[in-house]
Amino acid sequence: MNETNGARTPFRSGFVALVGRPNAGKSTLLNACLGEKLAITSPVAQTTRRRMRAVVDLEDAQLVIVDTPGLHKPKDALGAELNRAALAELSDVDVVAMLVDASAEVGRGDAWVAGHVAACDARKVLVLSKADLVGPDECLRQLEAARALCPFDDELVTSAAEGFNVDAFAALVARNLPEGPRWFPDGMRCDASDEELAAEFVREKVLLTCRQEVPHAVGVACDAIERRRGGTTYVHATVMVERESQKAIVVGRGGRMVRRIGSAARRDLERLFGGRVYLDLEVEVRPQWRRDPREVRRLGYGAED
Repeated sequence: MNETNGARTPFRSGFVALVGRPNAGKSTLLNACLGEKLAITSPVAQTTRRRMRAVVDLEDAQLVIVDTPGLHKPKDALGAELNRAALAELSDVDVVAMLVDASAEVGRGDAWVAGHVAACDARKVLVLSKADLVGPDECLRQLEAARALCPFDDELVTSAAEGFNVDAFAALVARNLPEGPRWFPDGMRCDASDEELAAEFVREKVLLTCRQEVPHAVGVACDAIERRRGGTTYVHATVMVERESQKAIVVGRGGRMVRRIGSAARRDLERLFGGRVYLDLEVEVRPQWRRDPREVRRLGYGAED
């Protein structure tokens, strides 16, 4: 309880899932709420593969925000596992925030997601994202179309990229949470391990650097993190692709592309670990790995059992 003008304000806490189609802006909103980058982002669909729980502490509330993979029509075991992971969160949270991209026409994909949202017992919040990409009239049309998808309990228009209504989103979610304790200690930002974060930062740089050539065929595993004397952190990661031609793209002529990927990833890792990082990247070909459910789960891209 907090004291406000002599009145006792209840402390609220709980879990909120961010759901929506691929590239709806879920990870960008999560990072904006945290005030730092933990979830990776890129223009490539299905960038988010791992479920991440991020902790946002307010004066009278603690929000545990669950970033989920974008819901889509699966084409392989990877896609099916990503959908399963996202949908599994709907049954275990207090609030579901459905993000709808203001710059993309509301369509069947949004309606499919909304059908699952409507069926869950959680409080439902409509978030119209990327409002900075459209004018006021288009934003209003999109909002009206999104409202028709599902009986939402609350709604908000945001632009996480510009910081518009980010604090308002956190406050709105807090109002929809039940009274409860702090689930995570002060200072804890997320439940992902250093290895998981390192692998994701590397994969993001592959997506941003290689663009359309190999995005969905790329998986990354962080094999080792070692803190050495002198303050340097040694990180070894394996970048997996499905064909030799894709490996050639990731490595690049004379190794230039993989060095570029490593240099970009190293900057995020040095911020994460607070010091100098030596990053060793290896590129391997693992044919058809996306079609193997065991391999998908080994990489941490599936739902928890």
